Amino acid sequence: MLPIIRNWIDRYFHNEEAVLLLVLLIVSFFVLWGIGNDLGPALIALVVAFLMQGMVQSLKDKGMSHILAVTSALLLLIGTMVLTLFLLIPLVWQQSSNLISEIPTMIAQGRELLLHLPERYPSFINEAQIDQLIRHISQELAAIGQNILSVSLSNLPILLISLLYFILVPLLVFFFLKDAKGMLGWLGSFLPKERPVMSEIWTEMNLQIANYVRGKVIEIIVVGVVSCISFIILDLKFALLLGLAVGLSVVIPYIGAVVVTLPVLLIGYFQWGFGSELAILTVVYLVIQALDGNVLVPILFSEAVKLHPVAIILAVLVFGGLWGVWGVFFAIPLATLVKAIINAWPTRSYGLESCDSETESVET
Repeated sequence: MLPIIRNWIDRYFHNEEAVLLLVLLIVSFFVLWGIGNDLGPALIALVVAFLMQGMVQSLKDKGMSHILAVTSALLLLIGTMVLTLFLLIPLVWQQSSNLISEIPTMIAQGRELLLHLPERYPSFINEAQIDQLIRHISQELAAIGQNILSVSLSNLPILLISLLYFILVPLLVFFFLKDAKGMLGWLGSFLPKERPVMSEIWTEMNLQIANYVRGKVIEIIVVGVVSCISFIILDLKFALLLGLAVGLSVVIPYIGAVVVTLPVLLIGYFQWGFGSELAILTVVYLVIQALDGNVLVPILFSEAVKLHPVAIILAVLVFGGLWGVWGVFFAIPLATLVKAIINAWPTRSYGLESCDSETESVET
């Protein structure tokens, strides 16, 4: 057993750079795991910096100086944040409040629908089970309402945190864009001068993460706007809230689309019942999902992310379980990082060496 373990270590960790890379990965993992929530502003700023990196480079290509290009991008970011704060968030909050106020009516309609099930399918379900199900749903909704109320009563800390983010994020984005080369050079000074494996991984991941972040944000905006406009045309209640939910659902590949389908169809049913309007809503929603998966995603991401769907789902589950929302958002880049590390990891191929030695012995 010991020779097998020794050969395995010698095969995958014979290179000093591989050992250093492993140590860096372990340290980074535990840092993010331990204080990842405290690094929220820095992570958001990093995402936004990757998002605006292409804009800054485009402005520089048109003859604008680096500092002026960064300042222009920062002003656009601040303007977007102000519009979101004073226009989008109040509308979403209003529709959320209206939805909460209509939940008792929806529960009553759902109860009437469920009470007909024992009459139609007496061998599968009875009235006692229906009552238990309705009681359980009512308790869960009451708990959610209490949580929302507690959040609203303690909104002063939330406002302070939001104000902190509103100040820190643009400031960090400015310095990330302005001094990116200097920061990377400073970090590189702690690493060996000759680091071909790390350079290969960094080059691939820099391109992958930048393409993924830009593509994912564009996908969220396009899907959200198209869904919102479609729901408004269909005169669906809470169109803005549901459109925002559909747009954000693309952050979680495959799983998000399945989860957000239920509230969209339920709102449509409680508004119209079974009929042509609900059928049209279902068709429109399915068309949006189909166009997103078969047209928009290939255009935005092209060959940037080459991962099997099973690998993507597993990455969402694993990294989402470790780091919550940030793990879900960065699941695909992190999975791509794992793939890049595996592909670039220096290994010794004992099979080829043994074959070469056998060939030399035969020739002699």
